[in-house]
Amino acid sequence: MSVRKFAKRPRVETDGESADAGGAFFSMGLKTQKVPMRMHADNRQRLVDRMKAVGATGLIVLKSGVQEFRHDTDTERVFRQESYFNWAFGVKEPEFLGAIDIDTGKTTLFMPRLSPNDQAWVGPLVTAEQFKAWYEVDEVIYADEVAAFATRAGKTIHVLHGRNTDSGSQTVTTASFDGIESHTVDRRTLFHQFADCRVYKSTAELELLAHVSRVSSEAHVDVMRAIKPGMAEYQLEALFCYHIYDRAGCRSPAYTCICACGPNAGTLHYGHAGAPNSRILKETDIALLDMGAEYHAYCSDITCSFPVSGKFTKDQKLIYTGVLMAVKAVEEAMKPGVSWVDMHRLATRSILEHLKGAGVLKGDVADMVAVNLGATFLPCGLGHFIGCDTHDVGGYLEGNPERIDEGPHGIKKLRTARILEEGMVLTVEPGIYFVDHLLDLALATPAKAVFINEDRLKNFRGFGGVRLEDVVAVTATGIDNYTLTPRTVEEIESVMAGGEWPPATDNALWMCRRW
Repeated sequence: MSVRKFAKRPRVETDGESADAGGAFFSMGLKTQKVPMRMHADNRQRLVDRMKAVGATGLIVLKSGVQEFRHDTDTERVFRQESYFNWAFGVKEPEFLGAIDIDTGKTTLFMPRLSPNDQAWVGPLVTAEQFKAWYEVDEVIYADEVAAFATRAGKTIHVLHGRNTDSGSQTVTTASFDGIESHTVDRRTLFHQFADCRVYKSTAELELLAHVSRVSSEAHVDVMRAIKPGMAEYQLEALFCYHIYDRAGCRSPAYTCICACGPNAGTLHYGHAGAPNSRILKETDIALLDMGAEYHAYCSDITCSFPVSGKFTKDQKLIYTGVLMAVKAVEEAMKPGVSWVDMHRLATRSILEHLKGAGVLKGDVADMVAVNLGATFLPCGLGHFIGCDTHDVGGYLEGNPERIDEGPHGIKKLRTARILEEGMVLTVEPGIYFVDHLLDLALATPAKAVFINEDRLKNFRGFGGVRLEDVVAVTATGIDNYTLTPRTVEEIESVMAGGEWPPATDNALWMCRRW
């Protein structure tokens, strides 16, 4: 069940204490969201409980992100904390280490030792006591004292080491220090337990993810109202980034903004350096805008598609409606115990059935499925986990369903094959894309070409594509939908014409929408 709530969510309370009632919290000031440090303490306890459950003892030692510079210069990039370290500690500064004692639960942070002369560049130095109060940990000492700390503890050290199954990359922040080789170091146990722990969001994390999706939704609506022919795609990106920073303190988007209009909407990760959101918008274009905010290193990921003109043409409406129907089908079916692979197959079948009804395809849909024709129009996966990373960890951990290989596109690109469970947060992002390369491949394959009405397909060459993307949390009975943007054709055309959003009405349907 897809539930779309427009009412403001209450702040999370933990053990009767909220960020407003007391305790340390992260905020960008003014009226920006307060994130209680208690959230990270609860995260650490969940991790400790998991490690104990598999018989682990000793110290978990984690390394923060490091300050990066642009190529070989001293130009600093805006620092963003490494996701595992942020999840555990909420520390916003670079060059830290952190230790969690599995046996006692005690938490220690190790701060970099700066010189008093550094104050001219970074401002007054923060003391250990200040860091201890800010991050609500048991102890803060200098990073150059970690070796002595580990020796005194005399325990097995667990470090984060493994491969991100989404990106294929190895962890790059494995903790180390002088003399670590003299200790018993476990490089196997922590990674699986930690990555899997991040898959399941706490109540406080759900609140934060709902907030950042609400901010992203509001920014999307601002862009939707402002768009007009003659603008450049990058101006849409600029409007979105301005909104999330100015109104909510989100310094950066969660990923490179995709502002794909017209034929560019057929490129899944448009907006990269070779295609930097530079097209000038035409009145006949459909706009596919995939943009999400990030706050306290927690992400949103929302895609809206709508006509630049403000009014859907017949063909634009036809394709858009097909994608919306797939969204509805999936979100109505999502609940604990459901396979994410089955949800991808459901979306693909819904799209094929719609394209058949539109005259683009012909024949039996079951036969189309059998030859994997759906991957021609939906060459990517249905969605992904989201949390401290846009494509969050845990998709193909050992012991969970493995990736399905059915050709180079479609379900092979699905970022997890897991069974849905309460507390998971995923994106639902089906689309219909008209990519010349994939269309030509299908037409050159007799088993697929037999289903394609080539004369009707010609109308959509150069169309681009439509994608809709919601951020949803799996509940005990279905889902909560954190995405609060206009979705129906009528809603979009109303908002683009100046209509209110969310609608000012007493109708309970608007306060808790169920597809």
